[in-house]
Amino acid sequence: MSRLLSLVAVVSFTLQACAPGQPSTARRQHNAQLITEAEIIEANVASAYDVIRKVRANFLTYRGRTNFRGSAASEPRVYLDDQPYGSLSSLRSIRAGQVAEIRLYRAWEATTKFGTGNMDGVIAVTTRR
Repeated sequence: MSRLLSLVAVVSFTLQACAPGQPSTARRQHNAQLITEAEIIEANVASAYDVIRKVRANFLTYRGRTNFRGSAASEPRVYLDDQPYGSLSSLRSIRAGQVAEIRLYRAWEATTKFGTGNMDGVIAVTTRR
């Protein structure tokens, strides 16, 4: 009986040792399409534009022509608290201290969330409430 209990204990210990552990709170999950409030504070800059440029500069990159006629702007539109706000330059007027998070929506995600006319994506800024 004690031998059976020892075997069960060894098997149980082995299974626990091989199982994936709980994620550490010190280790952050990185989302390439999201700038968190902690990252905004850590950036220590003045505007939402500066935060993006410092933390995820790829949000600001040129995306090329997005239609056959070539008349599209090819830069993401800016939404502030789910409302249309302007072009990329409008990000300079949003104080970083007001911002809770900044999210990049790709074209298909932007169309799903905000409707048509967002073929270059959306940079959505959510303010602290």
